[in-house]
Amino acid sequence: MTDPAAVDARRAVVLAGHDGDEATARPGLIHPNPGVRSSAIGALERMGALHRDDLEAALGDTEATVARRACEAVALLPGDQAPSLLHTLSGADATVVEVAAWASGERQPPEAGIVAVLALLTTTHDDSLVREAAVAALGAIGDHAGLAAILTATGDKATVRRRAVLALASFEGEAVDAALEHARHDRDWQVRQAAEDLSD
Repeated sequence: MTDPAAVDARRAVVLAGHDGDEATARPGLIHPNPGVRSSAIGALERMGALHRDDLEAALGDTEATVARRACEAVALLPGDQAPSLLHTLSGADATVVEVAAWASGERQPPEAGIVAVLALLTTTHDDSLVREAAVAALGAIGDHAGLAAILTATGDKATVRRRAVLALASFEGEAVDAALEHARHDRDWQVRQAAEDLSD
């Protein structure tokens, strides 16, 4: 059942974000309702008042919706100003880990040590959406240290294979050429098409 007080609080926080009213938006970060906390992140982000400490706290929120929203906000910050995502990538909620992996690929410059963590997720995580996001992030980062994991992912399920083939666009070499040639004969037509596009 919807809590009318929470609905009102969320509406006030959202409006505060548009009005530049930090005094109204900021208390939303610690509101009991996770929807209000998520909206507060967006509101403060909109007015340029979202601080590193705010994000560090939100990344550790027990509600996945809040932690995911924090990951999205981290992705928009310069990499050297954003909080670490390493701990978030080791979390138990796969939906949060997935968004954290995506955000890791968006950061410029990438976070130190992130390639090894993403590579491990790409090859070992149980959730295919996490593996897909991690391999995409490795492709976006383009660090050669992540290539082995991307090549391994070309043998994963179809959705991950497609993402891995696209990630190979950041790399060159015989192993990459061989993987693309193999992908051109994949049983999944989208994998084949991605390989063809990169081979042209």
